[in-house]
Amino acid sequence: MNHTGRIFGALLLGIAVAGAQAQTASSTEKKPRAQAAADQKLLLEQLSQEVQQLQKTSRNYDQLRKEVDDLKKQLQAANAAAAAAAQTAQQAKQDLAGVVSRNDEAVTKLQDAVSTMKSATASIADTIQTGQAEVKALESPDALRLKGISLTPGGFMAGETVWRQRGIGGDINTQFNGIPFAGQTAGRLSEFNASARQSRVSFLATGKMPSSTLRGYLEGDFLSAGTTSNNNQSNSYTFRLRQAWAQAQLPKGWEITAGQMWSLATELKSGLANLQEAPPLTIDAQYNVGFSWARQYGFRITKKLDNHLWVAASVEEPQTLNIGGHNLPTIAYQQAGNGSGLYNSTANYSFNLAPDLLAKLVYEPSFGHFELFGVGRFFRDRVFPNGAAPPGATQPTTPSALGAFTSKAAGGGAGANGRVSLFAKTLDVGAHILVGDGIGRYSNSTLPDATAHPDGSLELLTGGSALASAEWHPVKRFDLYGYYGAEYAKRAYYNTGYFVVTPGPTQGQPILSGYGAPNNLVYGCYTEVLPVSSPNGGGSVPGAAANCQADTRNIQEGTLGYWYRFYQGPRGTFQQGIQYSYVVRHTWLGIGDPLTGLSGSPKAIDNMIFTSFRYYLPK
Repeated sequence: MNHTGRIFGALLLGIAVAGAQAQTASSTEKKPRAQAAADQKLLLEQLSQEVQQLQKTSRNYDQLRKEVDDLKKQLQAANAAAAAAAQTAQQAKQDLAGVVSRNDEAVTKLQDAVSTMKSATASIADTIQTGQAEVKALESPDALRLKGISLTPGGFMAGETVWRQRGIGGDINTQFNGIPFAGQTAGRLSEFNASARQSRVSFLATGKMPSSTLRGYLEGDFLSAGTTSNNNQSNSYTFRLRQAWAQAQLPKGWEITAGQMWSLATELKSGLANLQEAPPLTIDAQYNVGFSWARQYGFRITKKLDNHLWVAASVEEPQTLNIGGHNLPTIAYQQAGNGSGLYNSTANYSFNLAPDLLAKLVYEPSFGHFELFGVGRFFRDRVFPNGAAPPGATQPTTPSALGAFTSKAAGGGAGANGRVSLFAKTLDVGAHILVGDGIGRYSNSTLPDATAHPDGSLELLTGGSALASAEWHPVKRFDLYGYYGAEYAKRAYYNTGYFVVTPGPTQGQPILSGYGAPNNLVYGCYTEVLPVSSPNGGGSVPGAAANCQADTRNIQEGTLGYWYRFYQGPRGTFQQGIQYSYVVRHTWLGIGDPLTGLSGSPKAIDNMIFTSFRYYLPK
């Protein structure tokens, strides 16, 4: 039923009610007809108003119903749209998930690609660097490659000069124990020599193995003379072997080296390895008085205990230097070299009993380098008790070799080297000492090792050497150095039982033998003598002084010099240096000339100036 029907029903119900009320009123109260009509009219008006009100309400209801229907339709449309949106959203979500998944895969692939690209880029960079290094190595190799080994050349070319106040007839190296006394001919003439013979050539061969390294080293210069060597025109001198050794560097800090090398007595810059030797910075190829060293055959075993401590032992080539002194008995301890045995026939070689034995301990803290070492030496000679009497004595019997016997002696010494770096390692200060019996061969001036008793047995001379050093490196290009060194040989003399029969200041006195005897005649050291014919032809040479039996007590040298590097880089090093040295040789007191007041202890002095220009191969 619609809303209009409800209104119509209500109207009929109102009329019926009104009729019933009229009947009731007529029957019960019997009102007048006019009053009844008025009431009926009023009721009708009221019903009409209600009907109008209901109609208005019906219209409002219809409008609301229409709006509700519209809202329902909109809601249904909205629901449908929401459902479609939800479905679209779900599909979009699924699509997005797929896209994200694909993006994740793409990102992963991209990351992998980037990583691969980085690796490829790094590989390419390494390849480029390797290629550049190979190109650089080909253009300027640090070492030559030969069948699995590297061959590193080294050395320098030198142009050098020396001026000496007193001539010794020497090249760029100085024979300190041969400096002439002032009264002799050579002591009255200076000398100037120029040389390129200190130029050096070296090769280091290195072969690396999984757990070891093999090395071989060869080094030489031209500071030697053959039978055709001279300074007349071609200045041709022979090549000199300085070093030639083979080495095996083994695991756990062991090294085994054999061949000609610097002696274990030589100071080192750092550690205890070959090629770390620290000779003075001098131009003089004989270095400085007080420096302990030798270059000779050795078999050496080295052990690195930790980063600060090393120990080594070596067996080295022995040699007895000339037995020092005068009035010695008849003995034999050396012989001329055998040319067929490929020794120099103009040099002497001692009859060696056993090799020299050396040991060294090195300690290296952060502030310096310190060494302790020992030398053991063994000597022998052949003694002829029925040999000739000393000069100046009466010969009692005819000399003979009857009763000859062999005598042996053992000696050695101990040494220490220390070097401290100061002022940010710009100043190196060092002290070096070696003392012992029979160790003259390891001193720079090669003072005698021994003399002989009257019975022919050897007396090893007590002596030693000491050196103080200072090396200043204010800048990389410049080195300033100063050294003061001294070497000493103690006197040892004996009464031979003979007396001097030759007229002279010692006539009637006992003849003393040995080294530094106080009745040695030394006054002739002040006297110049006539020259004699040169054994090499071409004129005369200074004659040997008579009555000049001065034995060296000590030799001292002070040195000051510098090196300046004009260039130091990948193309090598070009440097220049000047060295000044003052040397004095003191002798043991002998018999001077009382008539002239000449001292019984002559001394020899030499001032020397060296210059050098050198080009070093790049390291």
